[in-house]
Amino acid sequence: MSTDSTQAPGPEQEVLRICQDLIRIDTSNYGDGSGPGERAAAEYVMGLLTEVGLEPQLTESEPGRASVVVRTEGRDRSRPGLVLHGHLDVVPALAEDWSVDPFAAELRDGMVWGRGAVDMKDMDAMLLANVRHLARTGQQPPRDIVWAFFADEEAGGVKGAGHVVAEHPEWFEGCTEAISEVGGFSISVPDQATGAPVRAYLLQTAEKGIAWLRLRAHGRAGHGSVPSDENAVVRLAEAIARIDAHPWPRTYIASVTELFHGLAGITGDTVDEQDLEPLLRRLGGARRFVEGTLRDTSTFTMLSSGYKHNVVPQTATASLDCRFLPGHEEELLQTVAELAGEHVEVEIVHKDVALEAPSEGELVDSMKRALLKEDPGARVLPYCLSGGTDNKHLSRLGITGYGFAPLRLPEELDFVGMFHGVDERVPVDALEFGTRVLARLIEDC
Repeated sequence: MSTDSTQAPGPEQEVLRICQDLIRIDTSNYGDGSGPGERAAAEYVMGLLTEVGLEPQLTESEPGRASVVVRTEGRDRSRPGLVLHGHLDVVPALAEDWSVDPFAAELRDGMVWGRGAVDMKDMDAMLLANVRHLARTGQQPPRDIVWAFFADEEAGGVKGAGHVVAEHPEWFEGCTEAISEVGGFSISVPDQATGAPVRAYLLQTAEKGIAWLRLRAHGRAGHGSVPSDENAVVRLAEAIARIDAHPWPRTYIASVTELFHGLAGITGDTVDEQDLEPLLRRLGGARRFVEGTLRDTSTFTMLSSGYKHNVVPQTATASLDCRFLPGHEEELLQTVAELAGEHVEVEIVHKDVALEAPSEGELVDSMKRALLKEDPGARVLPYCLSGGTDNKHLSRLGITGYGFAPLRLPEELDFVGMFHGVDERVPVDALEFGTRVLARLIEDC
């Protein structure tokens, strides 16, 4: 490992360049095996790591689907290790919908624009800037850290983190905790005494499980002019209507309850589980993430049927994205099957676990200290993510995962709307802030 720090730029000086470079590498994941893959981005990451004397490992689940992992030694190797990880793939972007080229990483209005700016090449860049700084200066964190950059997260991670965990579990030997995306961003809420805005950072301590299902309705094929009570399209439509109308009951897991009580402590509102509207309004754009964690959800996303206007098809299919709270998996699958009905088959396309981590402990304390040193007077609140992360795959190795990609954001920025949205962008000063916070965390963990 290089120890010549005389000309070494600090991580803040590198993070923007690295983020822009990553955005300019198109790693769109269409979920069907098409797309450019992550190999080019993985090779870029390998270059950044080997340049500073590290020895990363690259693995492919199939040609082009590449992930990179490297371990840095800590001062006390008897302590359990920590995994800091991100994903290199992004969801697709239609250029005609954007104000800028989604893969140009343009700087505008103090922000870097492009697909992946918040999900999650910003965090990748913050991690890479910090590990390069450690390597250049010869500094060692308190314990071993495994730095991982995975493929395929946007399609469930089977070809990325899932592959790495299954094929190379030894790379994570001794690790018990992990940190990745989505948590750590700020919202502004009014102080109960003064009404002045207080920044609160949402630390992800839980995430819902995933059940991507395919509904396949069966019927009798025939001529479009002949009436039929065995029409697969109609049977599918009726199943869709029943599932869409189903009132999934509200359930409050620990992280959600803690979030609302923490918010109430700042704003002075009352926590009323029968009427959470006053507290939900306080969340601003983050409300959409939180509302998705109050119950199980089922959302239809794709339909397919038929091949000619005057032919009744024998089958019709729909794609259903279900997200379930911890402990609700079997109940959700049973409910969907019952609502689908006897003529509609329910196929599991992809399924993964729900997670819930402790909201107290040494790592949580380290994350809070790191944030508050950079933003004194802020609050840190736990929350549950309505989506999922690669922490699901690491959990198979007994690794407890958190979401902590720290960003201090302007109050008016619709940050949650950037995820998979149009004109995705992140403030440059938020990137630099997050890099400093992670540096403090790495020193303290």
